[in-house]
Order: sequence, then C-alpha cells, then structure tokens
Amino acid sequence: MINLSNLSPKPGSRHQKKRLGRGHGSGHGKTSGRGHKGYKARSGSGIKPGFEGGQMPIQRRLPKRGFNNVFRKVYAIVNVRELDRFEAGSTVDNDSLVAIGLIKSSDSLVKILGDGEVTKGVTVNVDKVSKSAQQKIEAAGGSISA
Repeated sequence: MINLSNLSPKPGSRHQKKRLGRGHGSGHGKTSGRGHKGYKARSGSGIKPGFEGGQMPIQRRLPKRGFNNVFRKVYAIVNVRELDRFEAGSTVDNDSLVAIGLIKSSDSLVKILGDGEVTKGVTVNVDKVSKSAQQKIEAAGGSISA
C-alpha cells in the first residue's frame, strides 16, 4: 500500500546534477563543457530570446501598426435582462454583480446596456448606463444613482 512514508520517484526519472569544473578525470574539467573561447564560453552571456544568429529578428522585420492607448478604460458589460436576477427594490452595484457572477472583479468598471427587458424595479449604482437601458430601468420602476 502506498502512503506518504514510502513514496519514491519513478526509477530513471531523477538524474544527478552534472558537476562541472572538477578536473580532467571527470570529463567536465578545464572549460567545463563550454568549449574554447567564443560568445557562449563567456560568463553572463548566452543567446537571448529572439536572437536569430545576427539576422534581423522577426520582431524588427515586421511593420508596426496601430496604437495602444495606455489610458483606455475597459468596461464589464451587463445587459438589462440580467437585472431580473435581483429582487425588486434591491441595489445593483459592483459587489452585488460579483456576488451573482455577472462580473469577475468589484474593481472593474461596469456599463449597463439595454439588451433585453427588465420587469423588476431596482436601484442601479454603476459607472455607466446607456440611454436605452436607463429608459427600460425607469419604465420598470427602478432608478439610476451615480
């Protein structure tokens, strides 16, 4: 019977570390498997990711296009049909949306869009609400608070 006291790795799955620089008799003495001189023999060197032997690397050969706006805001989208999951009279905010699994993080920005219908009057307290969503929420007896 296997238990924690008699676990061992599979035979052949574990190798001893190659011991470099331990004399000629070891087979890995003198240059320690690095050969004679050259870039790869030096300490601190080694071929970097993306290096293509002196050929212009692909990340420099390909044209750069577009623009990445570092100030872009990404909104988590929630449609008004999802608001029927809440009880009438309840408050819909980031924490309550996370609690029922409609958004992943309470730190994210949330926008309510007008796809679907809402039948219950709820108070919505999120970052943005579209015009059509606002009309549907108010028509169902709900309200938008900033």
